[in-house]
Amino acid sequence: MATEMEELVSFLSSPSPQITKAAVDIVRGLTGSVAGLQSLANFSNTLLPSLSRLLTLPKEVSEAAAEALVNLSQDSSLAEAMVRAGLVKTTMDVLYKPDCGIARLLVMLLVNLTQLDSGVASLLQTEDEKVRGLYVMKLVRSFCRTTHENNDDPFEHVGSILVNISKQREGRELLLDAKRGLLKQIIRQFDSNSLLRKKGVSGTIRNCCFEAENQLQNLLLVSEFLWPALLLPVAGNKIYSEQDRLKMPLELGTSLSIEREPVNNPEIRTQALEAIYLIVLQEAGRRAFWSVNGPRIVQIGYEDEEDPKVMEAYEQLGSLLIHSSNAEEQSTETTK
Repeated sequence: MATEMEELVSFLSSPSPQITKAAVDIVRGLTGSVAGLQSLANFSNTLLPSLSRLLTLPKEVSEAAAEALVNLSQDSSLAEAMVRAGLVKTTMDVLYKPDCGIARLLVMLLVNLTQLDSGVASLLQTEDEKVRGLYVMKLVRSFCRTTHENNDDPFEHVGSILVNISKQREGRELLLDAKRGLLKQIIRQFDSNSLLRKKGVSGTIRNCCFEAENQLQNLLLVSEFLWPALLLPVAGNKIYSEQDRLKMPLELGTSLSIEREPVNNPEIRTQALEAIYLIVLQEAGRRAFWSVNGPRIVQIGYEDEEDPKVMEAYEQLGSLLIHSSNAEEQSTETTK
């Protein structure tokens, strides 16, 4: 005899729209508690495919199904089961259907699924060379095209997806591919008023800089946008002197010639400094950094910094710059 939970899950596939709606609402409610999640997890083999199918129905049903899946995907074992069941593909297919009314929830589901290596591989489409990177290109396009000046920003969580995929080499290589031009598009979103977008962009840049040893040229190809995104958050609050600004690119110097909104989030400032550190580890990266008067910006920014963790990142970078400068001076003297 079927238990109440088995019966509830079976009702998700009922031919009656009213019964399906009632069942999915109950399931959504259960996923809001630990006890409910544990009870449902025992029936994941039938539950997950049923909820997945409901994503294509009208919003009154699909929204509840999507919320349930988002909650369930916070459990790593259930998230793994979702990836195996092809939910990344299903989510992307539904997300790009005309008049999709649950975009925000679907993007949040992808955020959870891409916290797994298998989820990242599925989103990158690593097993199919013909379409590899297509999903990510679609998401980046949506991330960069949607408005973010109001509270209805269904694609702002794409920034978190980009952070997740850039933790893996395959993801970083895709984002750094000069022919696709994805990193350039992403960096330009750093001007957003959305903290979530800013953190997504900052974290993605920082992760991509782990490829600096092999892909420095591709990073520096977007230096026009990269240096402002990395240096403005750590430049402090002072208006810079004309002498300092003359040694900077126009966009960077102009921004530092006026009063500006500080980047108050310490995580963003730390990530910016860590990204600069990874670039400066490379000789060509150091030259590029000096060419925009980066050391002076870091020096002034450090004077205004109060957060201990951010100060530590400044000091780590400063130590590298001093060590590199001394090493280069010694090398020059030896050559003479």
